[in-house]
Amino acid sequence: MMTERKDDLGLTPSQTIGPFFAYALTPRAYGGVELANEQVATEAVAGERISIRGHVYDGDGVPVGDAMIEIWQADADGRFHAQGNAGFTGFGRAETTAEGGYHFDTIRPGALPGPNGAQQAPHLTVSLFARGVLTRLATRIYFSDETGNETDPVLALVPAERRGTLIAKRGTDGVFRFDIRLQGEGETVFFDM
Repeated sequence: MMTERKDDLGLTPSQTIGPFFAYALTPRAYGGVELANEQVATEAVAGERISIRGHVYDGDGVPVGDAMIEIWQADADGRFHAQGNAGFTGFGRAETTAEGGYHFDTIRPGALPGPNGAQQAPHLTVSLFARGVLTRLATRIYFSDETGNETDPVLALVPAERRGTLIAKRGTDGVFRFDIRLQGEGETVFFDM
């Protein structure tokens, strides 16, 4: 019997994800996963309830209908789940609809410690996965009505003319709107991780 040695095998070429990227990554039975839906519904979790709605677009402005978005956030007091807040995980995952839409219902996060003792403005940490994207894209969602944005040390690293791509704007209905553009005009700022 002949066996191949591992060092005799060639490299496997990289390949884009697809065509069924979102299959089995988010429970379709629930119409997408909303962040901590059960946790947010309970009064045991303090904080302002907010909704974030948006779309994901490719470089041609076409909706991306099979992306997955994950968010991770602090609670209203600026604490993460691992820091002792057992009532709120701060993690959510949603798939985009055929029209590229997504939504999260959560609580507004509190400010939290940043680099060198500076305080970070409330934000959501976002990871985006999609067909054709070989590594996750990482970004943040800040809130348009947050005064702490002016002094946030991470937001300050982004050129002033591009910061708007990280800001969710509250509509007259109270819902925050945040579109993610993968390329082209108005491309969302993504961070190297």
